[in-house]
Amino acid sequence: MAKTTTSALAFILALAALPLAAQTTEEAPTEAPAAADSATPEGLSMGQEVAGSGVGDTYVAANFEAWQQRCVRTENGIDPCQLYMLLKDGDGNNVAEFTIFGLPKGTQGPAVAGATFIAPLETLLTAGMTLQIDAGKPKAYPFTFCTQIGCVARIGFTAEEVAQMKKGANAKITIVPFVAPNDKVELSVSLKGFTAGLAAVDAANDAADAAAAAAQAQTPAPANE
Repeated sequence: MAKTTTSALAFILALAALPLAAQTTEEAPTEAPAAADSATPEGLSMGQEVAGSGVGDTYVAANFEAWQQRCVRTENGIDPCQLYMLLKDGDGNNVAEFTIFGLPKGTQGPAVAGATFIAPLETLLTAGMTLQIDAGKPKAYPFTFCTQIGCVARIGFTAEEVAQMKKGANAKITIVPFVAPNDKVELSVSLKGFTAGLAAVDAANDAADAAAAAAQAQTPAPANE
């Protein structure tokens, strides 16, 4: 079972980097591809059907108020997911990404859920990031690593903290800009739809783990030499 849950979590953690990667992709060439669909006499395209996404692609399975259920497409169609939110500053600019998912059943605590927070590369890493749920006490978390798309903090939540988010209205994430170390950037995290969204994500991941375990059980053991 350990291999099963590890496989599912690998998909889940990989989801965090994909949305920002899409945002930072270089612009496509301006030359348009040849149209394969028929056009009207007025030159209006009637469109053509597009083949489905391939294995490893991410997609939005459902929306829950402020949150999206994002999943990774797998060969068996039983896909692991996570709860996702794009965070914006007070001016409406896209700043960071926050994702959360329940850990597999039987996980040794104290964390029962995991999360990833991706901040811009211009973030002051030594200041870390802080998370406050409603009027509760803020908690500080370090950044773990940086890639071309941003810097990542990997977060663990206790059952009590998950319960607070389910009952809460808003959370607040605070980071510090590298170029202005005396300033703070506060990002609002709406908790509307969080309870239903996390339940859907947990159900999808339980199904993915069960499918992976069943496939592993059907795999013949290697013959002894």
